[in-house]
Amino acid sequence: MRVRIKVCGMTRNEDMVAAANLGVDAIGLVFYPKSPRYVDVGQARDLVATLPAFVTVTALFLDPEEAAVRAVLDNVRVELLQFHGGEPAEFCRGFGRPYIKAVPMGSRADIAEYARRHSGAAALLLDSHAAGQKGGTGVSFDWGYIPKVAGPPLILAGGLNAGNVATAIRIVRPYGVDVSSGVESRPGIKDASKMEAFVNEVNNVAAA
Repeated sequence: MRVRIKVCGMTRNEDMVAAANLGVDAIGLVFYPKSPRYVDVGQARDLVATLPAFVTVTALFLDPEEAAVRAVLDNVRVELLQFHGGEPAEFCRGFGRPYIKAVPMGSRADIAEYARRHSGAAALLLDSHAAGQKGGTGVSFDWGYIPKVAGPPLILAGGLNAGNVATAIRIVRPYGVDVSSGVESRPGIKDASKMEAFVNEVNNVAAA
């Protein structure tokens, strides 16, 4: 099975174009104001305008107000939502978009419980942050801890880069992988060569 690829934390048009040209499946825009990768609605609208068809635009939030999510959806082409806080399932599914729910593996969260509560999610994203914290730290977690659970597909995140993503895929066998800091020169600024190396590693291990 081909492993899907999402590059998160986009802030520049040229990075969006480079990711699309590499064939990534999705990009992520961060709407959490305290993040160094934060973009506002106007920036997001300009970034999305550079994307071709068949690249899924994902909007990332952490414990947002409902109005903040709706403001993004009213003004930006978004196909998928991603929630990184303590948002309950009824909140996540209340916007008429499929959603991903992040699981804070830094807190050794109960993946089966998340799968039960968010059974309607498009996927669960296993990240290395602790509960109440944001991701994008560049730190990984113990991939061997991940149990086999029934429920939404699993996306692996947290500290991935071209040097370790093949190993991570072999251990976890995720539906997809999500990278941010592992393909950056500094927060929010993607490195085209690092993105290319990451995509190549994912595609090579998935084809093996």
